Amino acid sequence: MRLVACFLFGCFCTPLYAKDLIRTLYHAEYTPDTDDEIPRFTLDGELGVLLNSGNTSAASIKAALNADHETQHWSNVYFAELLYKESGTATTDREVSAQRFYTTAQFDYKLVEKGRRLFMYGDYEDNRFSGYEHRASLAAGWSQRLWRDEDSEFRYSIGPGYTFLEAEEDNDSLVNDGIIVRASAEYRYRWTSGARLRQFFSTEAYEDNTKSRSETSLSANVFGSLAMKLSFILNHETDTADDVEALSTETSVALVYQFF
Repeated sequence: MRLVACFLFGCFCTPLYAKDLIRTLYHAEYTPDTDDEIPRFTLDGELGVLLNSGNTSAASIKAALNADHETQHWSNVYFAELLYKESGTATTDREVSAQRFYTTAQFDYKLVEKGRRLFMYGDYEDNRFSGYEHRASLAAGWSQRLWRDEDSEFRYSIGPGYTFLEAEEDNDSLVNDGIIVRASAEYRYRWTSGARLRQFFSTEAYEDNTKSRSETSLSANVFGSLAMKLSFILNHETDTADDVEALSTETSVALVYQFF
């Protein structure tokens, strides 16, 4: 099944970008997208902290870095996130209930036709309560920004790849390494007040498991480079360990600071 999916993807996408790729290689001095500010590099830092004491004792920390890098020939996105939670009661010690490190990077190489790109993607996740010691994915393929105007933009990417999984010792039933097809889509909207909406969705499908992630966020400026951000994240897998839920949700409120 997975080989058929990859074959169909190749048959569908190759005619779309092969011509653009050839033209790009023979036109090294092509004009980049006119609506991009080049060069450009932005970096945002996000921090959310919750501390409880009394009958219930709890601590939660979420920190993230998000960077966009725009050059004449490349459009790159970098992301890293750290989540840590522990809780207890007046009669019990605190126990760790969540501990995750997650990072991704995507590199889009611009073709001659406006908005059309080839992408390379990689991610790494270390989640203490997922049933895996760690997991990583690599993918490459076709990426396109369908539109970008003063208010909104939409882009997507799709391509084959490979996932690297290492299950915990007591979870031998979980899937291991394998070929995947990865697809993602992102929509952004900005109001005149400066408030921003972002909807992101990605899925990695392979023969024995499909992993999907949805992130909806709304941010509004507080003052200067400081903003308040509300996020809602859904993670779903079709095949998980016996003691791990297939669907997990996360709602957070954090302060975001734009360094530059």
